[in-house]
Order: sequence, then structure tokens, then C-alpha cells
Amino acid sequence: MFRPVPLLLLLVALAPMQCGNKSQDPSLQREDTPGDALYTLAQDFRAKGNDAAYRDTLRYLVKQYPSSRRALAAKSELESDAAVEAGN
Repeated sequence: MFRPVPLLLLLVALAPMQCGNKSQDPSLQREDTPGDALYTLAQDFRAKGNDAAYRDTLRYLVKQYPSSRRALAAKSELESDAAVEAGN
């Protein structure tokens, strides 16, 4: 006679391996994060000549998502822009 209980227990035990496993490695992520979206938005503002919105968006990214993979690039760009402005 077929007993579904052992099969059900096996499937339940394997479920965590089947469910989405969110990797902590940013290079393995398949979806954009809020930090990615904000960084892209900032670059779009810059390309359109809206430097104030560009800087504000980068600052917001760094403040709200400091562990984002884009936060380091945003900080670097803000520091670079500040150095250029200080030199003028």
C-alpha cells in the first residue's frame, strides 16, 4: 500500500533548497535593488544636465541604502564632484 506521509515529509524537508535563495553576493543578484534603481536614476539626471537632482539622488542612495552595491560608487562620485567644485 502506498503511504504518502514519507513522501510528503521528504518534500517538506527539501523545500528550503527549492525556495528562492537570496545570495548576499551582489554580483549574483538577478533583480535590481532600490540602490541600483536610484543609481540609474542619478545617472539619467546627470545625462540630462540636472546636476542638483543627480547629487541629491546619490546622497539619498548613500543615506538610505549604505550597504547597497552602488553606495560606494555613489560616495566616490559625490566626493569627486566636491573636489572638482572646490578646485573651481
